[in-house]
Amino acid sequence: MSGSLNKVLLIGNLGRDPELKSTPSGQSVARFSMATTETWKNQAGEKQSKTEWHNVVVWGKQAEIAEKYLRKGKQIMVEGRIQYREYTDQAGVKKTVCDIRCDNFVMLGRMEEGGAREGGFSRGGGTQEFEEHGAPSPAAGGGGSFPDDDIPF
Repeated sequence: MSGSLNKVLLIGNLGRDPELKSTPSGQSVARFSMATTETWKNQAGEKQSKTEWHNVVVWGKQAEIAEKYLRKGKQIMVEGRIQYREYTDQAGVKKTVCDIRCDNFVMLGRMEEGGAREGGFSRGGGTQEFEEHGAPSPAAGGGGSFPDDDIPF
């Protein structure tokens, strides 16, 4: 196999509400933390657990959807890749941070628990946006205006 793969799939709970900002060029970006917990029994049969925290970064329209629908404590699945970035803190010390660059996310659980609306989920080139009546928008794959003869397959 020639090439490489940088792929992450996480299922966990949000540690905080997404924080939406815009770049100087107007691009939306949302950041939030996410916890994943592994549980097992040790040799004595006692339950053990370990929680890992992940910094998640979402760009574009997905960032706006994340800010609108995701809330602290809610369960989601994030698909993306690992990215490292460097910055210099106020004391002049160079630091490296690991982010999960979210390519796609799925809201899990029931709506009252912060999940997707009935039968809805996020997938494809981003996330499915729900309009006020709960139907997916055409841009999110909920129907479109392409005649059959314009489909390239």
